[in-house]
Amino acid sequence: MRVKIFSFLKEHKLSFLIALVLLFAQANFELTLPGIMSDIVDVGISQGGIASTVPDEIRESDLSDVELFLSDDETDQVEASFSSADADGVRTFGGTFEDRAELESFIGEAEMLAYQFEQGVSYGEFAQAIERDATAPADTAGNLERVFGDTVDISDLSSLVDAGVLTKEQLVESRKELTSSLGDAGESIVQSRAIEFVRQAYEDAGVDLTAVQRDYLFAQGLTMLGYALASAACAILAAFNASRTSAAIGRDVRHRLYERVLDYSPAEMNKFSAASLITRATNDIQQIQMITVMCLRIVLFAPCMGLGAVVRVLATPTGMEWILVVAIVAIAIAIGVLMGVTLPKFRIMQNLVDRNNLIAREILTGIMPIRAFGRQKHEEERYDEANRELTSTYIFTNRCMSLLMPVMMIVMNATTVAIVWFGAHGVDTGGLQVGTLMAYINYVMQVIMSFMILTMISVMLPRAGVAAERVLDVLDTNTSIHNPSPERCVTRENGEGWRGVVSYNDVTFSYPDADVPTLEHISFTARPGKTTAIIGSTGCGKSTLVQLIPRLYDVTEGSITLDGVDIRDIDLEELRRTIGYVPQKRMLFSGTIESNIKYGDESMSDADMVEAARVAQAEEFIDAKPDGYLSPISQGGSNVSGGQNQRLSIARALAIHPKVLVFDDSFSALDYKTDATLRAELTRSASGAAIIIVAQRIATIMHADEILVLDDGRIVGRGTHEELLRSCPEYLEIAKSQLSASELGLAEANDASAGADAIQDLSVKGGER
Repeated sequence: MRVKIFSFLKEHKLSFLIALVLLFAQANFELTLPGIMSDIVDVGISQGGIASTVPDEIRESDLSDVELFLSDDETDQVEASFSSADADGVRTFGGTFEDRAELESFIGEAEMLAYQFEQGVSYGEFAQAIERDATAPADTAGNLERVFGDTVDISDLSSLVDAGVLTKEQLVESRKELTSSLGDAGESIVQSRAIEFVRQAYEDAGVDLTAVQRDYLFAQGLTMLGYALASAACAILAAFNASRTSAAIGRDVRHRLYERVLDYSPAEMNKFSAASLITRATNDIQQIQMITVMCLRIVLFAPCMGLGAVVRVLATPTGMEWILVVAIVAIAIAIGVLMGVTLPKFRIMQNLVDRNNLIAREILTGIMPIRAFGRQKHEEERYDEANRELTSTYIFTNRCMSLLMPVMMIVMNATTVAIVWFGAHGVDTGGLQVGTLMAYINYVMQVIMSFMILTMISVMLPRAGVAAERVLDVLDTNTSIHNPSPERCVTRENGEGWRGVVSYNDVTFSYPDADVPTLEHISFTARPGKTTAIIGSTGCGKSTLVQLIPRLYDVTEGSITLDGVDIRDIDLEELRRTIGYVPQKRMLFSGTIESNIKYGDESMSDADMVEAARVAQAEEFIDAKPDGYLSPISQGGSNVSGGQNQRLSIARALAIHPKVLVFDDSFSALDYKTDATLRAELTRSASGAAIIIVAQRIATIMHADEILVLDDGRIVGRGTHEELLRSCPEYLEIAKSQLSASELGLAEANDASAGADAIQDLSVKGGER
C-alpha cells in the first residue's frame, strides 16, 4: 500500500533527493545542539570555561612540575609547543590544533598528579605507588619513611628527583600504572583533576578566569545559534520543497485522472459512479497530497534524526542502552496493535465517504421529485443513516488513534525517569558528568520522538494508502474504446472527405457482464440525404443502437462502416467530428448560448451559429433575451426550459455541419408544431447528411425514408410508415396508441364500432403478413 503512495514520487526524483539532503543536514545540525549544551554545562559552567588540559598560558615553575611526570620524549614535545618564558616567567602555548590534541593525550595525567602533589599526598599512598614500580630499589620506601612525615608535596618530590633518589622514569611508570588502575572512571577523574591544575596555573599566570568563562560561553552560544539558524533554514527549504512537490503531484494526478475519465466509454463510467469519481478526484487526491508533504518533510526526517541519535547514544558509553531498547519495543508493540485494529476501518471509511456523497448528490439533483412525492422525511432518514455510519467509523478510528499519544508520552516519561535514575548513580560515582547525562537524555528523546513521528504518520498512511489505491484504480482502468493503430488508421479529412453512408452489418452487441445480447443481428444502411428512423418500445435497445455510431460502445459481433470503412479503423476524433450527436439526456454547459452552440468548434463563424439556431427553432427565444447569444447558461441548462435546452442541443449538433446527424429521442420535449417546423428546416438545410432519428412519437418519424421497428434488440419491421402499418403488428400497435383513425389512413366510419372493426381487420392482416 505504501509503495503505491510513494509511486507518485517517481516523476519527482530530484525533489526527493533535495528533500533527503536538506533533512539529513537539518538532522545533523539539530543533533549537534545537545553536544554543545553538554559542553556549556560541563565545560562552561563546571570547569569555568577551561576546555583543554593544555593551558594557553602557564608559569615556568608550574610547567616544570608537570614535566616531572613526563618522559623525555613527552617533555621535548611540550617544550616545543610552548614559547620561552617572558619577563614574568609565563610561557604561552604556540602549537597547532593537532599539537594540542597530541599533548592532551598525556599531559592531563601529569597535571592530575601535579595537582595531587600540590595538595599533598599521604606518605602511605606515595609509598604504595613507589612499591608498585618494579624498577625502584627494595629499600626505597623505607628510606623515604625516615625523610618525610605524613605527606609528600610537589617540592619534596622535585627534591627527590634532583637528588637522584627517584628518577623521572619511575614517576612516569607510576603515572601510567595509576591511570590504568582508575578503571572506567579514570578518564573523568584525570580530566577533572587536570582542569583544576590548569585553573590554578591560570591564576598563577595572572589570567582572568571570569573572562575565560565568559568568552567560552559566548563562543559556544554563537555556535549553538549558528547551528539553530542553519537547521531552521534547512527546515524552511525542506518545507517549501515538500509543499511545491506535493502540489505538483496533486496537479498532475488530477490532470491524468481527468484525461483518463474523458477517455472512458460509458462502460467504464458505469463501473465508477459519478459520486465516486468526484471523491477520488478531490478527497482522495487531497489525502495523497497531504501524505506526500509529510513523507518529504517528516517521514524522511524521522529516520535521519533517529539513526543519528542512535549513533550518538551508542557513542556515549553509559551502560543505559537497554532503556532505549525497552522503549522502542514498547512503541513497536503499541503501533502493531493499533494498525491491526484501525487498518480495516480505514478501508471501510472511504467506501462510506463514496456512499455519503452519492446519497447527497441524489438528494440534491432529485429535489423536485422528492418534494413532489413528499419523500423529504424518507430521504432525510436515508442520509442520516449513511452519515451516522460514517460518523461512527470516524469516531472509532479517532478514539483508537487518541490512545497513541498517551502511550507514547508514558513511554517517553518513563524512559526519562529511568535515565535520570540510573544516570544519577554515574554522576555520583564520577563516571558521568551532568552535561553528558543531559545530552544523553536529549539523544534518547530524539530517538523516541522519531518513532513517535513515524507512528503518527503510520496512522495516516492506511487511509492515504486506500486513497492511492482508489486513484490508481481509475488510472489503471483503460477505456475499452481505442484508436486504431497507425498502420490501419484510415483518414479522409485531408482528401476527398466523408460522404456519410452508415452501414450496420449483422451487428450484435452485449453490455459488459450481461447475460444476453442487447442487440442481435442488426443490418441496415443510412444514406446521405435520407432519413432513417428507429422506433420501438421502451428498453428495446434504440439508444444503444445509435450510441454504437460514435463508438461510445464497440460492437460485440459484426461491424459498422462509414463509407465502407469500419469505424474502428477511423481515428476517434475524426469519426466524431463527422457525426452530429444529440443525446437522449439533454446537457448544456455553464457559459453562454454562444459558447454552447460553438462547443464543437470554437472558431465557428457567427453566421454558422445563427443559422444553426434558426434551423433548430431556437432563434426566437434567443432574440427575446436581452443579451441574445451572450445570455448566460447555468450548469446543465437549469435556467432554460426543457424545450429550449433541447433546441440548443440540436443547434450545437447542426453547427458543425456533420455528415451524419443522430437524434436520440431529441424531439420529445418539443411541441408538435415546433417539431414539424424543425424537421422541415432540417430536411432543407441538412440535405447532404445522413439523418438517423430515434423517437417515441410516430408523428416525428412517419415521413422518414425508412423506419426500423426494434423489439427486444431485433429489427422486426422496416419500411415506410404506410408499409409498416400494413406489415408490422408492433408498429401498428404503437401507431394505434398515438394516432387517430383518420391519421392511420382508414376510411371514416359512421360510428365508433365501425372504426374499431376496421382497425381490428388491419391488425389481423398485418399479423398474417
